[in-house]
Amino acid sequence: MGKTKKYYAVRRGRHPGIYPTWDLAKAQIDGYSGAQYKSFQTKREASAYLYNEQAPITETEGSHTQRPEIIVFTDGGSRNHGNVAGGHVKSNDKAAWAYLIDAPTGQHVDSGGEYGVTNNRMEIMALVRALQWLSEHQLNHAGIGVVSDSRYVLNAITKHWIDGWKKRGWKRSGGELKNKELWQQLDELLHQFSNIQFGWTKGHATNKGNVFVDEKLNQTMDKM
Repeated sequence: MGKTKKYYAVRRGRHPGIYPTWDLAKAQIDGYSGAQYKSFQTKREASAYLYNEQAPITETEGSHTQRPEIIVFTDGGSRNHGNVAGGHVKSNDKAAWAYLIDAPTGQHVDSGGEYGVTNNRMEIMALVRALQWLSEHQLNHAGIGVVSDSRYVLNAITKHWIDGWKKRGWKRSGGELKNKELWQQLDELLHQFSNIQFGWTKGHATNKGNVFVDEKLNQTMDKM
C-alpha cells in the first residue's frame, strides 16, 4: 500500500503555511519559540487549522452549516492625516483593499490601492474584486464562504439593504448613497453566485485569514 499523503500546517513558525512534507514544515518550527503546527489528511483541514476560522453562518435559520469549499477573506483600510471623524478624506490619504481566496486548487491573493477614498469604499472593493476573480474562473456555483470584519458591507448584503437602495433608484432613505457604482457592481456579481455564505470576524484579532489580508493591504499602502 502507498504511503498516505499528509499536509503539515504551521500556524506559528518562521513562515506560517501549509507544507507537503514534514522536512519542510520542520524547518519552520525547529528552535522557534511557541511554534504551533499539526498534520492533516487533507489540505482543507490543514487550511481550516491554519486560519483558525469558523465556518461562516448562512442566513437560513435552522440550516446545517458546513465549511464551504472555498473561503474568501476580504479587507479594506485607509490612513488619514489627522482628519477628524466625519471629516472629509484628504486627496493624499492612502487607502487599499486586499483579498485571499483559499480554494482546493490553491490560494490566490490580490491587493490594490487608491488615494483620497474611504475605508468603506475599500471594503466593498475587496469583495467586488474577489467575486470577479471567482466568476472569471467559473467558480460561481462552488460552496463559498466570505469572511469580513466589515459589518457595514455584511449588513448591506445579509439585511438586504442593497435591495432597498436598488428600489429607491440606488439612494438611501436619507439621501445620497456613497459608492453607488460599487454597490451596483456588487449587486450584479452576487446574483451570479448560487451558494455563498457570509460571516463576520473581529478585525485584526485571532482569525489568521483576516490578519493576512490586513497585513497585505498595509503593505500596499506602504508602497504607495
